[in-house]
Amino acid sequence: MHTRRPLIIAAAVATAAFTLTGCVPNAGTGEAAALTVDSGADSCAVSADTAASGPITFTVTNSGDQVTEFYVLAENKLSIVGEVENIAPGASRDLTLVAQPGEYFTVCKPGMVGAGIGTTPFTVTGESVEANADDAEAEDAAVASYTAYVKSQAAELLPQVQEFVDAYVAGEDAEAKRLFPLARVSYERIEPTAEQFGDLDPSIDYRKPGAEAEGLPFTGFHRIEMDLWLDAAAENYPDEKIVALTPAERATLGEQLVTDITSLYDLVHSDDFTLSLSDITNGAIGLLDEIAAPDGKLPGEENEFAHTDLYDFTANVEGAQVAYEAVRDIAAAKGDEGAELTKTLDTQFAAMLELLATYGDYEGGFVDYSTVDQNARNELGAQLNALSEPLSQLTHTVLGVSAA
Repeated sequence: MHTRRPLIIAAAVATAAFTLTGCVPNAGTGEAAALTVDSGADSCAVSADTAASGPITFTVTNSGDQVTEFYVLAENKLSIVGEVENIAPGASRDLTLVAQPGEYFTVCKPGMVGAGIGTTPFTVTGESVEANADDAEAEDAAVASYTAYVKSQAAELLPQVQEFVDAYVAGEDAEAKRLFPLARVSYERIEPTAEQFGDLDPSIDYRKPGAEAEGLPFTGFHRIEMDLWLDAAAENYPDEKIVALTPAERATLGEQLVTDITSLYDLVHSDDFTLSLSDITNGAIGLLDEIAAPDGKLPGEENEFAHTDLYDFTANVEGAQVAYEAVRDIAAAKGDEGAELTKTLDTQFAAMLELLATYGDYEGGFVDYSTVDQNARNELGAQLNALSEPLSQLTHTVLGVSAA
């Protein structure tokens, strides 16, 4: 992937000041570069696509007819390094950042759901800005950055799931099969957060054996998967009578999934939703554990009927990387041990994603996982281990405690 240093957030909104990598008194003394952003109904126009390192203020004006948000994203288009939200039609708000050199993206999100519009490259030139780390501010910034990411992924998830369910309920099975793995990507990136909310994850994402073992109704993504890939389901469960769901049963199942995803969206956007540093670091570790588990992606058990496990595998790694990058500079500041750990993790995340990319991508599709032979799975497993082992040290390095 990349080894760019992230933007340092000096103020994510007009009234809240925090930093991503510590205090930056040397950077904050100069006058901020002033850029304007017009967030329209179907456009996101930034007055320039480059700026010098140091303070930058984006004045975001909402010329559309819906409440909007504006984001500055990292080079991976996933990590949020600055955001201002709840901009009413006709209103303006400022986002002030202290920026390090590197490649970024700007994007607006009218309605505050979906993937956003007008994603545009943004380059910061010049020299690195020296930062004097302040632990409390750096920690607050890491939590704020990752919390914004979770909210953004939940906002993207909702329309993706609705589109998938609409196709499924309408009996458009070929389209529903195409959308199934794509509708899961944002969920798989933030699954540890969903798991904090009691029965929500079981309702959304439990597989058949897990639901039955806990005496829970079999609902959610995998119940729909089973109905769409009925022949594979019959083959996997030869002792059971597997029959297609009726249109009414499809409608009920689809409605339940949309309701559950809406609940997830509402929960992470509520005023009392909070995350901690340990939630972030342990969440990163947990995402890789999801891959390697006996019923996970690496053994090919996650999507046992559709064999779309490589989509989920990649999404888990991406989510873990975003969580890691939120706390990366905190870890790197922890002496030689932290510096060596972050160097290793940078390398191993890049290697893992590079290997996964040999099997496809979201846009063009990943190969059917049932066609990936054991030698290839062993190679994936070896690289996953090379990443998981150092990542397991992240909580200890950042917080001085062992991973939960």
